[in-house]
Amino acid sequence: MTVTPAAEKFMRRMVRFSTAPEGGFRLTVTPGGCSGYASEFSVESAPHAGDAELQVNGLRMFLPAESRLMLDGVTVDFADTPTQSGLTFFNPNAAACGCSTADAAQPPAQATVSLSSIKRM
Repeated sequence: MTVTPAAEKFMRRMVRFSTAPEGGFRLTVTPGGCSGYASEFSVESAPHAGDAELQVNGLRMFLPAESRLMLDGVTVDFADTPTQSGLTFFNPNAAACGCSTADAAQPPAQATVSLSSIKRM
């Protein structure tokens, strides 16, 4: 897994301004249909049972086992444009979508997490 500087900056800000600034960024990824991945994230004070803790330039990331498998070879980025804002995922090994709605779908292997879905716990 590769984390771009933009994604790292976003994750660091989430941790820094959370109620657990000594904690880490927990990223859960699941299959998300034609566009690749669906993801959820939170800031946690410690990893959950079964999570692996990764260090990205000193940033603590907590990844469940299933997410680690799915993110193998994937680049995690952050987009902030007028039409989207959030984490994006690029998997160079993903096949193109074969469903009948592929023309209207986003590019294969790309998903976005909206900042509006962030809720403080």
